Amino acid sequence: MCANCNPVSAPSQKVPPLIRRNLLLITLSQAMVGVGFQMVPALTPLMVVQLSGSPALAGIGVSILGASRFAVGYPFGKLTDMIGRRPGLGLAIGVGLVGAVLIGIAMAMRSFYLFLGALMVFGAGMGAAQQMRLAAAEMFPASRRAEGVGFVLTGSLVGALVAPLLVRAAQGASAQVGVDGLALAWLLVPLALAPALGALFLVHPDPRFIATHLDRYWPGLKSSPPPSPARNEAGFLDYFRRFPTLVAFICSMVSQGNMAMIMALTTLALSHHGHSPTAISVSVAIHVVGMFGLSLPLGRLADRIGRKAVLLWGLVISAVGSALVPLTPHYWVITTGTFLVGVGWSFVNVGATALIADVVHPSERGRAIGANDTFSNASGIVLPLVLGVGVATLGLGVLGIVGVGMMVPALLLGLRLREPRLAPRPAPASGGNGSG
Repeated sequence: MCANCNPVSAPSQKVPPLIRRNLLLITLSQAMVGVGFQMVPALTPLMVVQLSGSPALAGIGVSILGASRFAVGYPFGKLTDMIGRRPGLGLAIGVGLVGAVLIGIAMAMRSFYLFLGALMVFGAGMGAAQQMRLAAAEMFPASRRAEGVGFVLTGSLVGALVAPLLVRAAQGASAQVGVDGLALAWLLVPLALAPALGALFLVHPDPRFIATHLDRYWPGLKSSPPPSPARNEAGFLDYFRRFPTLVAFICSMVSQGNMAMIMALTTLALSHHGHSPTAISVSVAIHVVGMFGLSLPLGRLADRIGRKAVLLWGLVISAVGSALVPLTPHYWVITTGTFLVGVGWSFVNVGATALIADVVHPSERGRAIGANDTFSNASGIVLPLVLGVGVATLGLGVLGIVGVGMMVPALLLGLRLREPRLAPRPAPASGGNGSG
């Protein structure tokens, strides 16, 4: 570790053809996965109220999604460390596809308990699929790693644009086909997940293999040795004893928890003020633009000024967004606040992913990212449920208080972070090695 947390600048090299091809395929897959993922905050609060008759349970859908991601994060990461990123991610998308169909069936049947079980299946698949960002990170040298993460995460903007169109199409066609509009929207999700699965299987070689042979794919690469693997097989708690991964985990936890509670409950608030499911979906889409629209420039920024600065700025922006949401019932003010919450989350997600990949050996990165997802989603389980009751009794103002307050300890911890010095960028070269 060193006090200077900035990468050493050097001339940039064009991304080698094979890496570029894999990156575009993973980005396409991430984009299509984003269509289904956005349905949870946009539609499940409304579905829960219809099925249960209780607005107090509005946050349970987002909480179940968090619970599923909590359950699968670490074991799925361990699985991808064993079998590779590509087959593991393919399995994840397949599970998510089945879950989406089951959610649509549950809504059509008006079965609350089937809905809860189906959402757990969907959440497990979509939660595991979030390791696509790791697949991107592993194909890039450390000095450009966050750029790779940012590029793939930007693909989720397609999901932000397509999901509202899908919801609107389902609402318009529901009367003609005799299926509830909310149910039909979920039954259309496989149309997005199937191409995601196809694109993923075209990726070759596996990003985990590329990570251990970067010099084959990046000519002129002058890289420092990768972090040493754990002496014994790294366990979940091992990452809490490494300060950089601890900082990444804490920052991810508060930003993820804050975003989960904001999205679960502001969707219900917008509905209460008379806004249609399409308008709510547009608001969520704007939030998703905040989550992913700046990912690529943020990745490049994290490669230049360091992971620490990006993490700290993300926490500050998240706090501002949380404070803004409960200030007024007006649609665009609430939407602006949720947009800023998404931007803050994006800062933290890019910075934390790159930081973990910087300090963890390729053979255990799946477990490390999985542990991070498990830990961060723990807050995504608890906060929407607890704050649902709090908002019902105390009003939306409690969201701002909790959202701002939880950022403070993470900021204090992040200020102590000293990052590893990254190697210089690859020297310019005429072409890349396209062999696997």
